[in-house]
Amino acid sequence: MARMIGLVRPLAPHLALAVALGTAGSLAATFVAAFGAYGIMAAVGQGAGLSVAAACVLTVACGVLRGPLHYGEQLANHYIAFRLLALIRDHVFAALRRLAPAKLEGRDRGDLISLVTADIELLEVFYAHTISPITIAIASSAIMLAFIGAHSLPLAAIALAGYLVLGAIMPIASSKLCGNAGRASRDAAGSISAYVLDGLRGLAETVQFAGVSKRSAGLAAQTDAMGSTDRSLHVRSAAVEGLADAMVLLTSLAMIATSLGLYAAGDLSFSSAFICSFACLSSFGPVLAVCRLGTSLQATLASGARVLDLLDEEPQTVDVLDGADASFDGAACEHVTFSYGADSASGSGSSAAALSTDDRILDDVSIAFEPGEMVCVTGRSGSGKSTLLKLLMRFWDPTSGAVKMSGRDLRGVNTSSLRSSIGYMTQDTHLFVGTIGDNLRIAREDATDAELDSACEAAALSSLIARLPQGYDTPVAELGDSLSGGERQRIGLARIFLHDAPFVLLDEPTSNLDALNEAAVMRAIDRRRAGKTVVLVSHRASTCAFADRFYSVEHGRIS
Repeated sequence: MARMIGLVRPLAPHLALAVALGTAGSLAATFVAAFGAYGIMAAVGQGAGLSVAAACVLTVACGVLRGPLHYGEQLANHYIAFRLLALIRDHVFAALRRLAPAKLEGRDRGDLISLVTADIELLEVFYAHTISPITIAIASSAIMLAFIGAHSLPLAAIALAGYLVLGAIMPIASSKLCGNAGRASRDAAGSISAYVLDGLRGLAETVQFAGVSKRSAGLAAQTDAMGSTDRSLHVRSAAVEGLADAMVLLTSLAMIATSLGLYAAGDLSFSSAFICSFACLSSFGPVLAVCRLGTSLQATLASGARVLDLLDEEPQTVDVLDGADASFDGAACEHVTFSYGADSASGSGSSAAALSTDDRILDDVSIAFEPGEMVCVTGRSGSGKSTLLKLLMRFWDPTSGAVKMSGRDLRGVNTSSLRSSIGYMTQDTHLFVGTIGDNLRIAREDATDAELDSACEAAALSSLIARLPQGYDTPVAELGDSLSGGERQRIGLARIFLHDAPFVLLDEPTSNLDALNEAAVMRAIDRRRAGKTVVLVSHRASTCAFADRFYSVEHGRIS
């Protein structure tokens, strides 16, 4: 919670304004009853320093002012909340960028969507309805204690006991009573989002293999589990509400009984006893708001913990900002050993030595990629071919050994320089919602239509563009579902041609293409490889036929 509060520091003046307005508003609401009590005492001849007219004016003034003051407090609080939510979203997306792609592989996309939407939205409750209400409760309670204490210290002690129980003891106790239920609820919500997103993506397969009832049962089971957790939270919240109301009643009765006792003993005037009782009865609003936070805030704090967990997560590789800008003059892997479950090393073999042979995706791999050549890497699925390309991109660092570009270890090359020198195409081409032109220009934003035409021609995509009535302005559905797998793959290839990097990594670039389009694409790659180094990962002999050298990866070894 301390870190969440710390984010408010730049907006401290706005928070101070919200607290001032909120305190004034709560006191105005309280003194509507207090000044009414003054008026009643004046009307029955038990004047306590205010005339009936003055008491009426002050009562009306407090009644009128409480509305604008409350509005001003809420306006300031929500300004703080929405400014901070924008800042937190910026931090979260920066964290996602920092963690991608290595730390995000295998993460549930639905859970991430839930985190960046619902979890961040829930933080609005904390920033708009938690920080200032606690401060307001402290300030207004202190002022009311001073007011009541000016009439009678025993009555002030009773009010203090009520404020402490409602504003401190009960919220802390109810928070401990809830335990980890709030976190369990938010985790369950993330799991449901992931399950629903997975189901939507695989809807065709679910229908095809008659799995609708099974998926529905799975969703119902997860929903019931989350509902059970939420019900327990609501039951505890209702219990706390009941106890709080009972505490208000007990404090009020104690205040009235003590006031009457002090009056009977001659230690307190009737007017003071009456006014203090009225003032105390109407002063519980701010502490009751804090009392409810013990249970209502659980989901919000759990959301905050999930967001902070993401912000605190360390990336697999840290971007290099103070290294060298290396122009491409060949690349090499030198005695590279790698396992996804091991920490990277800085050239030492200690980490690699601790790995069993079965854990090693790549084992003592040495390979050079010379300028101007095309190298093909083959091997069975899972043998480490794609992993080799990810190491060249420095998505991961090797467990031992070194990956180099232009003779320099990638850990000493500026990340932006490295990525601008490489064109990398994965097995799955992701298309964003937008137009075909938008998706192509991801590779180069300032590309002209003529350059798009050239890249599309090389990727055997020109005929598709020509058939579309809107050409490059044709909309693309979410995840590219309006296009076939081969068409999506050719768009990915066109991006590589458009990027025009000197080092090109192609992971199964023709796996979804027919023989005719494969031949056209490979001829285009062959024509455009002058001055470039191309690394192909492929199972197809026809694709590998264009390569200058062939390597086979088996059991982490390369030959």
